[in-house]
Amino acid sequence: MSGPSSEIILAQVQGATMRDAGRKKEIEAEFGFDEIEGTLVLTNKRLIFACTNEKEEDLPGENLQIPGSKIGLVYSEVEDIETIPQDPPNVFVSIASISMAEGHRGGIGRPSLEIAWSDAGGKHGAVFTQELKGRGSKNLNDWASTIENIRAGKQRFVALPQSPSTDTLDGKVVRVLSDMQERGVFAIEEAVESEFKIELDPDQVQAACDKLASQGLLKRYPDSTGDIFYRKASALGEDDLSS
Repeated sequence: MSGPSSEIILAQVQGATMRDAGRKKEIEAEFGFDEIEGTLVLTNKRLIFACTNEKEEDLPGENLQIPGSKIGLVYSEVEDIETIPQDPPNVFVSIASISMAEGHRGGIGRPSLEIAWSDAGGKHGAVFTQELKGRGSKNLNDWASTIENIRAGKQRFVALPQSPSTDTLDGKVVRVLSDMQERGVFAIEEAVESEFKIELDPDQVQAACDKLASQGLLKRYPDSTGDIFYRKASALGEDDLSS
């Protein structure tokens, strides 16, 4: 089916870094170095690098350079693209303006996405690198073919059910999972309680998540430990880029 008319989030990589030769001096002036950390967001219309209002978190996970070690994750939490400030150093790239998108597996290093684009300010180039490897089979290098398909009008999208109102618990759960990140029930409960200033029971959250998964709004992932994790479904369907 053709792409949705409104702009929707398709995928995110939290804790990505950006190296941009075209804006090197500007970034150095602002931050003192030429690589910045944040969250890379792919929508059906734009590639967005959000690097303001950052959070920092120590995570156990596979550091692609030091396997098994903990890494510090610096990211911007993006549940709604409308909340991302339009000013630099945040970067907004129209998919239609991208002339080149290449994925690099990184070998023993880290997966990355390299793009080139043109706008009213001239020609630009950037390399985005994934700091934390997820549990899935897809990584940032896999974004390149999807970007090319969107640009060429060849990418297929699936229709997702309409999200329920945030007046309901179901809607609140969908809201906190709109950043496309995978979370367990207790993490979802904590996020809903924090954002909406309410108290919940884990059984309520579990029931809401299972209901939303049965409706196709969430994806349900049983873990080898017996825990269940949930993530918001992507309009990319079988081409889901979640790592």
